[in-house]
Amino acid sequence: MSGNKKQKNIGVMQTSESFLLSALLSFSGGLQDAYTFNLRDNVFANAQTGNVVLMSQNFMTGKYMTGLRYICPLIAFVLGIFIADVVENKYKHSKKLHWRQMILVMEMISLSIVGMIPFSMNMVANMIVSFSCAMQVQTFRTVRGYGYASTMCIGNLRSGTVSLSEYLRNKNKASLRKAGYFFGIIFIFALGAGFGGVVSIRMGNGTIWFSVAILLAVMMMMNKKQREYVEY
Repeated sequence: MSGNKKQKNIGVMQTSESFLLSALLSFSGGLQDAYTFNLRDNVFANAQTGNVVLMSQNFMTGKYMTGLRYICPLIAFVLGIFIADVVENKYKHSKKLHWRQMILVMEMISLSIVGMIPFSMNMVANMIVSFSCAMQVQTFRTVRGYGYASTMCIGNLRSGTVSLSEYLRNKNKASLRKAGYFFGIIFIFALGAGFGGVVSIRMGNGTIWFSVAILLAVMMMMNKKQREYVEY
């Protein structure tokens, strides 16, 4: 009887929703932002809000070519979301290769190319990184059953703060766990950004290949087709 009661609050979670996998993706996302900002003309790969602000500011002050630095990654980001959505809908029931793994392969190829693009072609490199980031944020949207973003912080910060507020009101441990997941993802994103910032100064262009290695590790984790139990 006690075992049956326990199962009522338990559900099945795919590996793609695990905290470890989400943490790796977030670390990679932070690294990519630091890489493009430090080495590719101060453009954000993930934080498109910042790009919108800088784009508008430069256009309003007549710096049109500088403004293009920021509008091009925006366009690439939109395209990345679109492509990821197409892949999901077309290959969602594929048995040979999971559609999320297809996206990871596309990301790894894209970022590997970026590491070979010279600094004279920063606009192209930024567009490819933004394209890759968009595919990732569209493909991996949940951690432990909760919606999150692996390449940016504002949504996670809001969700984590709301969950913490709920816990302080009702003392529900599930709300505290939820807050922990979100704040943990933000912390790991920050670690990735710090790592990317330090390494990009020392290693230069090839820094982005660390993200490729991380995405490869994520893909290997998904190959195990592991499923975990999560309490709702």
